[in-house]
Amino acid sequence: MAKQRICIVVGTRPEAIKMAPLALALQKDEAFELSLLATGQHTDMLLSPLSFFGLTPDFNLSIMKEGQSLDYITSSILEGTGKIFDEIRPSVVLVHGDTTTTFASALAAFYRHIPVGHVEAGLRSHDFSLPFPEEMNRVLTDRLSAYWFSPTQGAKDNLLLEGYPEEKIWVTGNTVIDALLHTSQKITPPENQELRSLLETPFILVTAHRRESWGEGLHRICSAITEINKQRPDTRFLIPMHKNPQVRDVFREHFEGEERVILCEPLDYPDFVWTMKHSVFILSDSGGIQEEAPALGKPVLVLRDVTERPEAVEYGTAVLVGTKTERIIKESLTLLDSIKEHPHRQIKKNPFGDGCASEKIVQILKTHCN
Repeated sequence: MAKQRICIVVGTRPEAIKMAPLALALQKDEAFELSLLATGQHTDMLLSPLSFFGLTPDFNLSIMKEGQSLDYITSSILEGTGKIFDEIRPSVVLVHGDTTTTFASALAAFYRHIPVGHVEAGLRSHDFSLPFPEEMNRVLTDRLSAYWFSPTQGAKDNLLLEGYPEEKIWVTGNTVIDALLHTSQKITPPENQELRSLLETPFILVTAHRRESWGEGLHRICSAITEINKQRPDTRFLIPMHKNPQVRDVFREHFEGEERVILCEPLDYPDFVWTMKHSVFILSDSGGIQEEAPALGKPVLVLRDVTERPEAVEYGTAVLVGTKTERIIKESLTLLDSIKEHPHRQIKKNPFGDGCASEKIVQILKTHCN
């Protein structure tokens, strides 16, 4: 029997992390021939996590350039992935989540009548401006897909309400949990001494980069961190800065030279997992962290007004605090006091999967998608 040719497309660091376990599972199965296509939407942050998982792209479009616009990213990926699909003629293209790479490569596959499998399908914030442009990307990708791999029952329910065929929707859990559990078993303390020194005092991990927070939103987040820092002198902050100048310039403006706020470059995935694991809690606007943190027993204060992962809020693993300074301060101080009073209390439930999502998707592809 001929092997089923699968093409996985990734363009950003989160996509690489989340799709790496699935790529490894496909590589191990003799029923499949895998091609890994990197668009290089964020080239410098993409290859490192792939390398950690022992993966090398078969194709790399390397589209990233300084000051790239959404128009440029979309058109470059549409044309570039289309050429690769014409060359290798995959039987299924697998994309992940909600990036511009996800949407544009799904569209290129659709133009060629190649079935698209959407991993992490069905997430909805129900607001096309939050997050932007991710909410539109994921909705359009679902419309272009033939198979939908939903991380939760809630995500599947969203698809059913929109009229998608139930027989082509599967609840698999999220592959990011696969990646996290794989990594947490292998991580060692970072070589960077500044990171290792974080164990000396409690620290809060902060990540913020969403477009809808650029400008005033980021300044309000920084003002909140400054006040928390003032009121809790026994606590430090670690802020791995996104590569985008509109993000890192704001953090530098507020915290350059501040002793108890550590600004650093984006961390390799193992070091980032280590910092999540050892932080007191996490302040973040990341979608993936809302899923990863509960698997590590860490609460998250979400720097967004809405989330496409309502399960995190429903299970009590996350609290939406938005970007309003006073709300961030209030919830952070309350959480710090609670953790101080109950230092060994941890999140016990994770609604986003059991670490077997990749194996489930492989079996579905073998049974239903050939």
